[in-house]
Amino acid sequence: MSDISAPLRRAPRRFDINPKPLGFSLVLIALGAVWLAETVSGRQAALYVVGALLGLSLYHAAFGFTSAWRVFIADGRGTGLRAQMVMLAVGVVLFFPALGAGTLFGQPVTGLVAPAGTSVLVGAFMFGIGMQLGGGCASGTLYTVGGGSTRMIVTLLAFVVGSVIGTAHMPFWTALPSLKPISLVKTLGVGPAIALNLVVFAAIAALTVVIERRRHGRLVGTAPRAPHASPWLHGPWPLMVGAVALALLNFATLALSGRPWGITAAFALWGAKGFAALGINVGGWPYWASGANAAALAAPASHDVTTVMDVGIVLGAMAAAALAGRFAPVWRMPLRSFVAAVVGGLLLGYGARLAYGCNIGAYFSGIVSGSLHGWLWLVAAFFGNVVGTKLRPAFGLEVERTGQSGC
Repeated sequence: MSDISAPLRRAPRRFDINPKPLGFSLVLIALGAVWLAETVSGRQAALYVVGALLGLSLYHAAFGFTSAWRVFIADGRGTGLRAQMVMLAVGVVLFFPALGAGTLFGQPVTGLVAPAGTSVLVGAFMFGIGMQLGGGCASGTLYTVGGGSTRMIVTLLAFVVGSVIGTAHMPFWTALPSLKPISLVKTLGVGPAIALNLVVFAAIAALTVVIERRRHGRLVGTAPRAPHASPWLHGPWPLMVGAVALALLNFATLALSGRPWGITAAFALWGAKGFAALGINVGGWPYWASGANAAALAAPASHDVTTVMDVGIVLGAMAAAALAGRFAPVWRMPLRSFVAAVVGGLLLGYGARLAYGCNIGAYFSGIVSGSLHGWLWLVAAFFGNVVGTKLRPAFGLEVERTGQSGC
């Protein structure tokens, strides 16, 4: 029998995509950018696209803060934390000279510098617990929602509610003891501030290496993932590539908007607009009664930089999930998991307002802004993550550990 008479076999596909969500997300990104350019400004459109690139980077690199902290706390694996230190190191090298000069490409720029005090300690600790119960941080919630996680939709909705409730209580928390806003860039100077930060980042990374080797006898690293035909287009990316991409895109945000990347201020704004639509006099609350917050509440959401970037993150992550062939929402959720998502989301939202930001606005952008409150946030949130990790099994949530064969 000849080869011609043999049944034909389909060549194995090297990758799959989800064409409908891919087309949907790309169309919305393109149309949204055009609409923002015409109705708001070209800069707003560019920031929307930067948000989409952030979503794609977060998803393709699987760059999570919550899981990175959890596996270090529970299992001593520090790959994710070391990637965060690389991200911060690249960030301070880029940000500090621009913030020290006060301008970037001819545009005034300012960092996210906030008071370090009681509200940051309490809020970041609450946020850390919420990270582990809710299943994500601020950036993680957005990119996993875009990637098709239905559980994280619950977390996001509770996150929004917790955020606006936090704004109602801000006068109480801001009246508690705190230091004035301290910028290491202004206090120490650009060069010494960069050097000090790089030394601390290196020390933290070295500590994770020591702990991981003591626990496992070697550096465990991340589990290998099968690449697609074009890993850079379809994923997955190396974690360190994601770290550098996030730092560069945060710097692009600074150049375009005049301030670093933030996420959760938009959640509070969405919640406030929602409460107002229900007839609640949110505008009478001190937080929303004057200044930039009052202006944001009165203006269309499309004029809010954080809002358009957050929407971009969701759509960019959706495109990434579709390119990876992994956009497949599942609309079932165990009751305990649902409760954890609600409780975690409320803690995330409330804690973010008290702490003047989240893992992005307070931790990432706070530290690369030279703000002392960013370091205070890191310490308090880490201990919150310790508590949250211990609580996860009570809600039926996994705590990843390396098997004996990997030790």
